[in-house]
Amino acid sequence: MELRQLECFVEVAQHGTLTRAAVHLRLSQPALTRQVHRLEREVGSPLFHRTPTGMALTPAGAALLPHARAVLSMVATAAEVARTAGPAVEAVHVGLAPGVPGEWLSAVLGHVRQRVPHAQLQCTDADSAAQLRDLRSGRLDVALVHQAPPPALAAGRVRAEPHGVAVRPGAGSAVDGRWPMRLLDRRRVLIHAREQHAVGHDQLTTRAHELDVAPEWLFASFTEHARQCADAAGADLVVLTAHSAGRLLPEWAWYPLSEPSSLLETYAVRQRATRPVVAEVHGALLDASGLTSAGPPAR
Repeated sequence: MELRQLECFVEVAQHGTLTRAAVHLRLSQPALTRQVHRLEREVGSPLFHRTPTGMALTPAGAALLPHARAVLSMVATAAEVARTAGPAVEAVHVGLAPGVPGEWLSAVLGHVRQRVPHAQLQCTDADSAAQLRDLRSGRLDVALVHQAPPPALAAGRVRAEPHGVAVRPGAGSAVDGRWPMRLLDRRRVLIHAREQHAVGHDQLTTRAHELDVAPEWLFASFTEHARQCADAAGADLVVLTAHSAGRLLPEWAWYPLSEPSSLLETYAVRQRATRPVVAEVHGALLDASGLTSAGPPAR
């Protein structure tokens, strides 16, 4: 049984004659008659009998008519649903780096949701090393990390903010509102462990060595308990960003590092071969970064 046969049957029943139904369907009368006869053979019973005024439904035809109309209506509805439906919603797993300001992150993710409404963002906190491992294994689709990723991955910079020094009350004074790296010399300085923030760790220790500055570096992995880590290590100086200092060490003064300065950069990273929706989310993250104070992305 074909939809065209049902359509022809309904039109003949509605118009009452083969002639009028053929005109409405834009078919020749013989072609319409063949469609009706094929349907009758399939159902195994006559659907019409001729009268002096046209075509009348048999009991079998009268029983079939409401079902035929329902089938045609459902087909029309299904076609309309298919035409108007948007893309299917897909989950996209995004890793979030520690220390990124919440208000900045909310603005960026809000932009992504508007740009890619068919992406359901599922976010996870993790340090950069863990995110890159999860990205390679497929547990993450997009990673926000504090280190430049390898060339095999697609990446762009989405944020850059200066490293600085949080100073325990009474533990020293800045120079013109900044903390030159030479003032780290022979001081107990807490910084993130290399496995937590490899690039920042290497950048700071290398520059200090180049300047012949010799802090007593104290390494720790911390995201929430910077004060406790500093107290346990006996550190009066902690290297971190202004946002993290304000959240974790609110009673300590914070000054940007200078001579030379140092940046904490955040990159949005994905696999080069990925689902289209993941590429869209990654692109929206890069675009959103240009709308914030972090500066334009470096692609």
